[in-house]
Amino acid sequence: MSPSVPRPELRQLRYFVTVAEHLSFTTAARDLHLAQQSLSQQIAALERTVGARLLDRDTRGTRLTEPGRLFLAEARAVLEAADRAVAVARRAAAGELGRLRLGFLASVANYMLPLVVRAGREHLPDVEVTTADVAVGPLVTGLRDGRFDLAFTRPPLVADLRVRVLAREPVCAVLPAGHRLADRPELALAELAADPWVLTPRSSWPPWHEQYDRDFAAAGFAPDVVQRAATVPNLLGLVAAGVGVTRLAASARTLRDTGVVFVPITGAEAETVAAWHTLSPAAERLIGLLADLAGTTDFTTAG
Repeated sequence: MSPSVPRPELRQLRYFVTVAEHLSFTTAARDLHLAQQSLSQQIAALERTVGARLLDRDTRGTRLTEPGRLFLAEARAVLEAADRAVAVARRAAAGELGRLRLGFLASVANYMLPLVVRAGREHLPDVEVTTADVAVGPLVTGLRDGRFDLAFTRPPLVADLRVRVLAREPVCAVLPAGHRLADRPELALAELAADPWVLTPRSSWPPWHEQYDRDFAAAGFAPDVVQRAATVPNLLGLVAAGVGVTRLAASARTLRDTGVVFVPITGAEAETVAAWHTLSPAAERLIGLLADLAGTTDFTTAG
């Protein structure tokens, strides 16, 4: 293995460029806030490292040698590259540069994805944004293993994920058109105790179903679940077909506008949250932007 080639220090390159631009050690030392003797010693050390004389000094002044003239262009390029590297690192640390891998729960993607991507493109134009529409289980796994930087979903989640609430909306009973309660402005969950229900599989996300169990128990009944479906569109189709009733966030009405009626359930509310495991600077910037926007925008209708 060949021995490593000695490399000059960046500060020595800056000193050299300053002297070369002024062709004066006195002026360069003043600009650099160095003693002239220290500057001369650093230039001498640089010349030893390079193995060539870069500057000539005599009674007529300071001049670049031919190696010095060629070295000057390269030294400037190195310093410019170093400055760019510092700027990139600082912008990345400020969340202005990098990438964001975003996961969206399928049932919130219809209204959250356009709004989030627009906010990113407008305010963080140098951050590359990619999106994926996934079920809650893979979404949580993706946050934990680093495949997603940030996700938009519904609680409850798991203890090792952090969340910030971005939107709240009513939870509605979803009834087939013509249901006996379809004309009500609001209803109590207990009023649906005798109805057949269609729900997602318990295995799809146990924390949600544990919360459902508590809600049904508080209403005084256990639902008669006659069929389960993995997606919100499928649940809505089953309700439209008269198979049973279900409960969904009010924003789900944008996924189907025929055959079903949404009636708010008294006292029931759904949250949309941004969730993360490890918060990157760009993700932190985006959350801040969305939190500010949430003060003036109804996310559930803005998408």
